[in-house]
Amino acid sequence: MLPTLDLCSTCHAALPRNEPTWLAGWPLFAGVLAPWRYEYPVDAMIRALKFHGECCFARVFGQLLARERRRLTDPLPDLLIPLPLHARRRIERGYNQAAELARHTARPLRLQVGERWLQRVRATHEQSGLSALARRRNVRNAFSADPAVRGRRVALLDDVITTGSTAGAAASALLDAGATAVELWVVARVARRDGSAQA
Repeated sequence: MLPTLDLCSTCHAALPRNEPTWLAGWPLFAGVLAPWRYEYPVDAMIRALKFHGECCFARVFGQLLARERRRLTDPLPDLLIPLPLHARRRIERGYNQAAELARHTARPLRLQVGERWLQRVRATHEQSGLSALARRRNVRNAFSADPAVRGRRVALLDDVITTGSTAGAAASALLDAGATAVELWVVARVARRDGSAQA
């Protein structure tokens, strides 16, 4: 049973939704769950979580993501893996916002969180401001997955997807380690300036 939503109905209705929320046919991913657009107020809430330690938004979005995934007919994955930060970045920030989101998303779905089964083994530059090609180069070979993912269907969780380069590099590591399939769950998807979704 899903918990009571920690958000009033008016505020919930004000979140800018993506349609469809479940995207199929993306390279490397069995499907992408991206319920909202990275626009106000979602963008402000994510920045508050990511850069200002306001983890109440991890609880809100975790509850919402669990509800959105529960609506789908596809079987739930075996494991939920938050996109990891490099150790140095995690020390600087003090927490990983994806791990906070994963904790609140997994609980109502009764999923195991495999925070240690994917590691960011190479520090990378900030992705913001980089071209799509530069983003792919920046995160190439940045992740290593534990062989314990072999034979499991996993969901990779992050806050935002822009070009998909970081999530794609992480998914490649999981698939190389033997994961049978990788779903991507994100709170929000950034749109191109022409209004179309980034891929």
